[in-house]
Amino acid sequence: MEALHDAIRRCTKCPLHLHRRNAVPGEGRARLGVMVVGEAPGAAEDAEGRPFVGAAGSLLTKTLAKLGVSRDDLYITNVVKCRPPNNRTPTREEVEACLPYLLKQIELVKPRRVLALGLVSAKALLGLIGREVEKVGEVRGRCFPGRISGVELEVCVTYHPAAVLRNPNLRGRFEGDLALFLGGGLERYL
Repeated sequence: MEALHDAIRRCTKCPLHLHRRNAVPGEGRARLGVMVVGEAPGAAEDAEGRPFVGAAGSLLTKTLAKLGVSRDDLYITNVVKCRPPNNRTPTREEVEACLPYLLKQIELVKPRRVLALGLVSAKALLGLIGREVEKVGEVRGRCFPGRISGVELEVCVTYHPAAVLRNPNLRGRFEGDLALFLGGGLERYL
């Protein structure tokens, strides 16, 4: 994994490397057999080189703690490994440039569940198992079985914590989804 993280830190496959302070490979032990995949790093993540350390990361960490889960027990990453300028949505080309890194992370981590946070993540991950999606609402709160990088897993979709911060009405559904995904049958993977 460390060799992969080094390759991500040195990557120049798309123009995002020109603007980054730090690429953000991912972190965690995945002791629970769960990988969390967001969209792309924000400003705080770009500054620290770690995923989900800004306001959205704080919400994610607090929600996990309410469920009795430490973020260290999950592997946390993003589809795109470098911050898009002004936190814009990553382009299709940027997603495609980073996708091989995500596929290798899945191969190495061997998660039984991948939590797709937000539309960019849901589109990328569900696309890998042959399911097209245009809106998070179409698939939110559900898990879809499939095989990615030779790993049998479920892709489970919920809102990105940044969306919850923008629209607090989504918080109950976000927390409920995480409770379901992290408590609903997860013990069979331990």
